[in-house]
Amino acid sequence: MSEPKKKQLRTIDAPFVAPGPSGVAIRDRLKHLTDVDDKVLRLVGAHLGRLASLDLKNRCADGLAHNSDTWAARKQGLTADSSSRWAGSITKATHDQWALFRRCQLAHIQRLEAGVRTLMHRLSQPIGQKGTKRAPGGYRSRGEWFNKSRRLATLEHRLDVARAEREAGVVHVARGGRRLINNRHNLEAAQLTAEQWRQRWEAERWFLAADGESGKRFGNETIRVTPDGEVSIRLPAPLAHLANSKHGRYVLAARVQFRHRSAEWRDRIADNRAVAYRIHLDVERGRWYLTASWTRPAVQTIPLQTARSEGMIGVDTNADHFAAYRLDPHGNPVGDPRRFFYNLSGNADHRDAQVRHAISQLLRWADRCGVKAIGLENLDFAAEKTREKHGRRKRFRQLISGIPTGKLKARLVSMASEHGLSIVAVDPAYTSMWGDQHWKKPLTSKNRKMSRHDAAGIAIGRRALGHPIRRRTAPPPQHQSDAAGHRTVQAGPGTRGREGTRPPVTERAHDARSRTGTQRTRETSASNTVRDARSSKSWQQMSLLDTV
Repeated sequence: MSEPKKKQLRTIDAPFVAPGPSGVAIRDRLKHLTDVDDKVLRLVGAHLGRLASLDLKNRCADGLAHNSDTWAARKQGLTADSSSRWAGSITKATHDQWALFRRCQLAHIQRLEAGVRTLMHRLSQPIGQKGTKRAPGGYRSRGEWFNKSRRLATLEHRLDVARAEREAGVVHVARGGRRLINNRHNLEAAQLTAEQWRQRWEAERWFLAADGESGKRFGNETIRVTPDGEVSIRLPAPLAHLANSKHGRYVLAARVQFRHRSAEWRDRIADNRAVAYRIHLDVERGRWYLTASWTRPAVQTIPLQTARSEGMIGVDTNADHFAAYRLDPHGNPVGDPRRFFYNLSGNADHRDAQVRHAISQLLRWADRCGVKAIGLENLDFAAEKTREKHGRRKRFRQLISGIPTGKLKARLVSMASEHGLSIVAVDPAYTSMWGDQHWKKPLTSKNRKMSRHDAAGIAIGRRALGHPIRRRTAPPPQHQSDAAGHRTVQAGPGTRGREGTRPPVTERAHDARSRTGTQRTRETSASNTVRDARSSKSWQQMSLLDTV
């Protein structure tokens, strides 16, 4: 009889300290704008937005044949209708947008390839064949098999088209967002009127962003913000007649006061270092906002051993909460588990606010604990959301699709750096399963309720600390019951020397005293415990020690 085949575990990547944020962005509202200010901002945004749309069209037409000469020609063509600096900001934004869609195109091709592989495997299996944990089985019926074969043909066609477009350098970009375009075809579901949709569409296609320039006054010549909060804009050439200040500038009546990082922003503009600005309109609220951003120099992350010196907080990310547990430097759980809840339903602003609130609570608790790092799973569900992989598990697909892994990691790293905390990213393999197996039951008590997610937080923290997840290391095979593993054939009950309870014996040890009754079990003359130790029933006080 062949021995059962052991499950092959995949290689677990080593933990590492996540690099810190590379940029900063702060925002403030433009209050007390006049009607003239609002009109000028709309005219400038619409004019520059039209130029940005034309430039994006030309960039997409160039495709892979783009070079520095075509870039210079496009910038020169935009300069006549705007200015040299506005043209530079528009062309740079166009290049970033084109590169972003190229990366999205590659991710789309990879998802299609994963779906095709899964469908081809399942279609090759017999109908009704059960799957395993590592490979899915066949489909349940011939009808499902036929529908999936049609699905395979559709995905293969889409994959061929996507590959051909990528080789030719063709991308499909929509300024304003494809989701907003689709809302136009179903305004009732989007709860919008035609006029409301038109206002949002136009506002999304406006362009009011200017890159910073080091060495220029206050770090930006196009959109300038003085230390006292005065905002002025260099108007494009066709709109120069609207200027209310010299050198073709328009000064807004609003004053900005950045509440967050105001000291850092003032230091930059006082030293004339580059600061990029963006003005945008929130159509739903009817408010104008100004966003300031700048880059940070690359900072060397702290060594992993330094991050582990004061212990770790292991965090398990779930669909509605963070499950966190504090561990000391030796990997021992300290205190009780903590949970930080959030609600990811509603619009994007509500979801983002919920995530920021939960992260703030987690970081404040980490400060009170005195740790230097937080262990977090390096999650990426990019290839785990397709219906080809999970089949009918629609609810599970919706669950993992609702976890904002990319935004969560970026926000956590950025906010943790302000608290002086580091993020240690670990491999998420088997953390929930092994945490539940080794830590849930031992830590459950009358006063402590442990969930699978709490145990996973301990597993994540131990892996971030460099310890194995299980509570103690198994002894080597030579120190177990047999030198080469457990026996497959057991000895009979009459065989002496077998493993098990010793049979009763009649002989007594040479130092054993006479026993009353019919007791025939063999035992030592002295007990190993204080409670069962025999007494001579005599008491004698020892004389005082002679200390002379």
